[in-house]
Amino acid sequence: MSHALPPHRPAHRCPPGPGARALPPVLAVVAVVALLAVEFAPGGAGGPHPADAASALVVVYCAARLARDRRRPLTPAAAVVLALPVAGIALAALHAPSPAAGLTGLVRYLQVFVLLPAAVALLVRERRDVRLLAWSLVGLALWQGAVGVHQYATATGASYQGEPVRAVGTFGPQDVMGMATVVSLGLVAALGLALGHAPVRQRVVAAGCAVALLAPLAVSFSRGAWIATAVACVVQLLLAGVRRALAVGAAVAACAVVLVGGLGLGTAMLQERLDSITRVADAPDQSVTDRYAMWAAAGGMWRERPLTGVGLKGFPEHRDAHASLALSSGSDTEGAGAAFRRQPLLSPHNMYLLILAEQGLTGLLAFAGSWLALLVRGVREVRCRGAAARDCGLVACGLLVWQLTDFAYADIGGPSTVLTAVSLGLAAWWAVGGGEDGDAAGPVTDGGTSAATGPGTGGGGSLATGPGAGGRGGHRATAGAGAAGDCREGAAAGGTGGRAPSRAAGAGPQEAPAR
Repeated sequence: MSHALPPHRPAHRCPPGPGARALPPVLAVVAVVALLAVEFAPGGAGGPHPADAASALVVVYCAARLARDRRRPLTPAAAVVLALPVAGIALAALHAPSPAAGLTGLVRYLQVFVLLPAAVALLVRERRDVRLLAWSLVGLALWQGAVGVHQYATATGASYQGEPVRAVGTFGPQDVMGMATVVSLGLVAALGLALGHAPVRQRVVAAGCAVALLAPLAVSFSRGAWIATAVACVVQLLLAGVRRALAVGAAVAACAVVLVGGLGLGTAMLQERLDSITRVADAPDQSVTDRYAMWAAAGGMWRERPLTGVGLKGFPEHRDAHASLALSSGSDTEGAGAAFRRQPLLSPHNMYLLILAEQGLTGLLAFAGSWLALLVRGVREVRCRGAAARDCGLVACGLLVWQLTDFAYADIGGPSTVLTAVSLGLAAWWAVGGGEDGDAAGPVTDGGTSAATGPGTGGGGSLATGPGAGGRGGHRATAGAGAAGDCREGAAAGGTGGRAPSRAAGAGPQEAPAR
């Protein structure tokens, strides 16, 4: 007796579950951040860091994904804002002291201010990606801060006023700003996460991390990092609301009393360093005197060539012709496992003046226009979007404000420079990028976007097929697509908090979902 076999039917493919979700592309950026925890050159020998090479690989990886997916790289606004500095950089490369210097400077500036920020803005697809990247900054800051506090407590840090107490983390005495930069950015990221609307436990942990990072920031003895962190945190608190600003301000004051009075962090050197901030004009120390001399030299270079500057990498060559006799021959560095070394002063320690001296007014206007656009749009988006995305906006705006403030006291250089590019990339994603609301529900496709079918689907990063689908550049909606990036309410506009209106204004009756 034979049995007839049933006809073959193709197996029904269920949507992939959460466990089958592809790894988010932002992990490539997280890997670059994690590499900064590695002590690559013990003893402060200097040289390229693995994070620099990894950042180049991130750009290549992003380009490969764009070629594979065949999608538009950036929104028009993001492309314009991120590409603005290219004109000044290319023009200054032509006026460099040598072709090799021009090529090296061109590659470095494009990496830090154009290519890597664009890659970060493209690889960050959802709000959860922003939070993952922010927590990676916090984790790196906690690690470097722990190393720095140990250096301060055991007198194994870099030399400061003749004593090996300056916390430098794994960066060594040749890059005293490395740990200060990492800890500051981690603190700003933690505060942004704490001021959001995540579960209470996550906000408490983030707030605790921010408080814990105050100690290593203090013993870094970096006045520029202190000022930039204070400005960024104040901006974040004001964007979060006046009530929160007052409450957090009171808590910070209480923690400062405990740290300074109870734990004895208010040493004579720390108090003297704080007092020196108010004496930078009346009685400056040698480091401030050197900085003033280099600022004056940068101004002299600009007056000599106001439009194009002296060319990329041209500041060291023209410095002596414009600097005063008050400029010392270099800064002394030792400690933290490194021998004594006199480090030459090759930059004005002011990013704005460095751009003005080497790229002229053309370059400064291009950079300033790009950064100002990111800042204005970023602050506007924090006020316009829903509360669910507020923590991402506070993190992005806080990191950008920190960078713009710190640029008045420092410039690019060292392994931590890749964090400058990461901060600019996050700010670009938030202000003019393609990510609107990332925590959308629904089946997740490759690349982290969610496919939603039905009317009134809101959010960026989703493929919506129905009336009233809110979207943004780079994401498609087949009917009634509303511009979710605008701070307004209108017909067929998708919600920015991940909520979908039950019916789009002006649209026909809703269709029943297919069974």
